[in-house]
Amino acid sequence: MAISVRILGIDPGLRRMGWGVVTVEGSSLKAVAHGVITPSTSAPLSERLSHIFNGVSDLVRAYQPDEAAIEDAFMAANAASALKLGHARAAALLAPAQAGLPVAEYAARLVKKSVVGTGAADKAQVAAMVGILLPGTKATADAADALAIAICHAHHRRASGIGSAA
Repeated sequence: MAISVRILGIDPGLRRMGWGVVTVEGSSLKAVAHGVITPSTSAPLSERLSHIFNGVSDLVRAYQPDEAAIEDAFMAANAASALKLGHARAAALLAPAQAGLPVAEYAARLVKKSVVGTGAADKAQVAAMVGILLPGTKATADAADALAIAICHAHHRRASGIGSAA
């Protein structure tokens, strides 16, 4: 009998942070839940980061994942934007880490390639494939990206050094 593993996928963002939870049993994937954490864009940075941290902490308590995965940072054209994204990633990384969960990080190109088959896929293609891989899931944009990150982790978790054979 295969072991069931629950994964929290996180698509980091300071305005919209997508999240998705999947369960992996053997080679079977099932969507549990998905959504978006949306801090107030008019709030100070510290409050937005607190909102992200508290939101992810609430998700960890509510869905009891065994592992978490987050999209790795990428170099943006604007250094200030990249730094702010880094702050959002840190707030999101800290919540599952404080709960004792291992957290894997994946490059956006690897996530897209794992789900769509090409690292150059756009958001619509990712969302469409997430809907195929997780039947009945109607996630779009950031939530679909977060589910894609969870799917990527399900495929690469042993190679990442997290988890045993599931």
